Amino acid sequence: MNDLGADAWMNAIMSALGAIACGAFAITYHVRAYWWRSEVGRNQMWFAVVIGLLCLYTVGATFWQNERCAIIVLRSIRTGVLLAVAVLMVQRTRLLLRAQREQRNRTGV
Repeated sequence: MNDLGADAWMNAIMSALGAIACGAFAITYHVRAYWWRSEVGRNQMWFAVVIGLLCLYTVGATFWQNERCAIIVLRSIRTGVLLAVAVLMVQRTRLLLRAQREQRNRTGV
């Protein structure tokens, strides 16, 4: 870890802050809202969790960059996390289009 430059440390620190922020959102949302009852709520929660995991990957990859086995495991996990990001963004796009269509179809409102 002593061979890390200032840029690697800042990347790890900002990624850790991102993971903490995502975790804080997920905990607050879980405690204060019935997020599991709606498709939008579930998407919000899972998106926060997945982005938090992506941030944690960056922290782990920074500190274990010389550990070949750990990096292989982390990269495998990252592939799944990136797939989850893609799936959640497709779902968000579908939710957006549905909401816009429903708004346009309202009459007398």
